Amino acid sequence: MFDSESDLPHQSELNHGRKAKGGASNSADGGAMIPGIPGGRMNPRQLKMAMKRMGVETEELSDVEEVVIRTSSKEYVFRSAQVTAMTVQGQRTWQIAGEPLVLNRKTEGIPVQKPSISEEDIDLVAEKAGVSKDVARKALEEANGEPAEAIIRLMSR
Repeated sequence: MFDSESDLPHQSELNHGRKAKGGASNSADGGAMIPGIPGGRMNPRQLKMAMKRMGVETEELSDVEEVVIRTSSKEYVFRSAQVTAMTVQGQRTWQIAGEPLVLNRKTEGIPVQKPSISEEDIDLVAEKAGVSKDVARKALEEANGEPAEAIIRLMSR
C-alpha cells in the first residue's frame, strides 16, 4: 500500500481519515509539529540550531536558590525556580518557572534602621579620603555603613 516510510500517514492524518486543522500537535515519535518545516517535525537539537540562526540565544541558569520580585504591595518569592535567560536582537528576557510564595509587604510604620558605624570606620574613611570626621560619618551613613563605598564616593567628588 505504501512505497516507503515517508508515504505513511502522520498520526494527525489518522483523525477520521482527514488532516487535523490548525495549531501544532505532537507527533507519534514525540517531535514537535512546526509550521513551515518539511514534515512538520523538528527534534530539540534542530530547534536549537534554528533559533541560533535566527539570533535567539538561550541560557539556563543552574543552581538558582531563590528569586524575589518586589512590588509596592507584594513580594513574590520563588524557591528552587528554573530560570532561563533568552537574548533576542540584543534584548535580554528572563523567564522564571516555579510556584511563588506571595507575601504582603508592610512598608508603613517600619522604622528605617541605621547601620552601626564604628569609630574605626570613621577614622579610616577620614584618613583615606582626607576629610573631617563629620564628613566621613555622613558619607558612611549615605553608604549604609560601607567604608569602601564611602571612600569611593568622597574621592569621586
